[in-house]
Amino acid sequence: MGFRLPRIVNAKRSLKRTLSFSETTVVPKGHFAVYVGEVEKKRFVVPISFLKHHSFQNLLSEAEEEYGFNHPMGALTIPCSEEAFLDIIGSLQS
Repeated sequence: MGFRLPRIVNAKRSLKRTLSFSETTVVPKGHFAVYVGEVEKKRFVVPISFLKHHSFQNLLSEAEEEYGFNHPMGALTIPCSEEAFLDIIGSLQS
């Protein structure tokens, strides 16, 4: 699993990760916020361009199946581990 670590570290660096759950945090133009995590939800701000990628669309489908339009965090919540999310995002940025 050590070979995946640099990819995850790079994904963490390149994402604008916001640890604050404040609704006053401004999301930059061309980005949107998602909450990720199985138990503890963490907020990530990702570029809208990710929406065109098949792997990100799969995450959205999983979110739709899990939550429908009633997301517990009040924003888009993706039901996967943070590590899996970062792995997918890392592949989109490669």
